Amino acid sequence: MVNYKELETIQKSRLSVRQLLNAPIDFVALTGDVGMDNYIEDKYLYRPQLPLAGFFELFIFNRLQIFGNTELFYLNSLSEDKRIERIKSFCEFPVPCVLITNGQTLDENLLEIFKTNNTTVLSTSLETAKLTYIINEYLDDHFSIQTTVHGSFIDVYGVGILFVGKSGIGKSEIALDLVERGHRLVADDIVMLTKKRESTLMGTGTNLVQHFMEIRGLGIIDVRQMFGIRSIRFQKRLEIVVELEDWSEKGEYTRTGLEESRVEMLGVDIMHVILPIFPGKNITVIAEVIALNYLLKTYGYNASRVFSDKLSEQIKMKSMGTPDHSDRIIDYFQGDNE
Repeated sequence: MVNYKELETIQKSRLSVRQLLNAPIDFVALTGDVGMDNYIEDKYLYRPQLPLAGFFELFIFNRLQIFGNTELFYLNSLSEDKRIERIKSFCEFPVPCVLITNGQTLDENLLEIFKTNNTTVLSTSLETAKLTYIINEYLDDHFSIQTTVHGSFIDVYGVGILFVGKSGIGKSEIALDLVERGHRLVADDIVMLTKKRESTLMGTGTNLVQHFMEIRGLGIIDVRQMFGIRSIRFQKRLEIVVELEDWSEKGEYTRTGLEESRVEMLGVDIMHVILPIFPGKNITVIAEVIALNYLLKTYGYNASRVFSDKLSEQIKMKSMGTPDHSDRIIDYFQGDNE
């Protein structure tokens, strides 16, 4: 069994202001190209209300600074000389970037102070709350911990299943069979996983491999070109890890499913299924059943629990001497003329 706690991880430590322009927000650079190569080294935002009032003791200057209505209305309430003094004091710190919301701007003399101190000022028409939500999502994704896993990642009935196992065990062939049955390939061979927030893992492929797939004995195929746009996805949430291994008489495999196995990947608990394989076993159909069973559990129906409860009820009835009428589902066979 793979030890997923020891996966090699990657985590970006900074983001340039120029890269920030790739966020899904229409920014207007009020300071032109000034400060575009500044780096943001923290994924959290900061609203500098106290620093603008002159209190800098707890000023976290290396974050993105948000100037919303509160900050701008406060600045406008000051005299011009006081306003300039506060902005000069603010710019004594190496602030990477200021984001102004609600389509507002700053006086030209204040913008000149930011330019002189190499601080970028961007403006957007978005309200502060909406900007905060979008930027938080963007920064969380950029600074999230990531890893790569060798396997095949498929969307089966809307459930993200990652097939892992030793090289040559048949992961790509299973993925190809699922695609042929109408399911969608996310990535094959190299799967990149990113931790979103605290409880979600998102998976995607690499720029090089994309939706190409290697089938041993055949070569490289392009799944998107062969099966169409409906056969692929660019991203999917990881919900189940299916570990393929050669069947062994000494292996211990679950028979009832009452105890659900889980693995920890990047600090997130993921459902884990060990699936023994041997010639003639239809792994594709079993993969579909794994996905459908997961959906049933998600919507509150656990077949293992239901069967266990029925079994316990039968044992209880026998212990009480109650006649057992459970040999057949029905008491009387009607005619069948089909």
